[in-house]
Amino acid sequence: MRIFSVLLITGLLLAAPLTPVSAQESSTQSATIQVDGLSCPFCAYGLEKHLKKVKGVEGVKINMKSGKATVAIKSGAQVDDTALREAVTKAGFTARGVTRQ
Repeated sequence: MRIFSVLLITGLLLAAPLTPVSAQESSTQSATIQVDGLSCPFCAYGLEKHLKKVKGVEGVKINMKSGKATVAIKSGAQVDDTALREAVTKAGFTARGVTRQ
């Protein structure tokens, strides 16, 4: 019975039509912020919480080793550098620069 279930699910997955990703969905905007003072995972978590509160921010990835926070911006949203810098400051860190991709 278990083998039949696995084969059935596999067959359904293979038979399902693939839905193409639209150009708008694949072109997520992002901003990278150089942050001074990140020294531990707790620091990174606090910074992430503050950046996620900025309106238009979809997600945050923090690289403690390089001291960079990469912010994914929701499609169609406008997030200015000042709002990102303020979030970094409120979290207790210093933003050295913001670059856009």
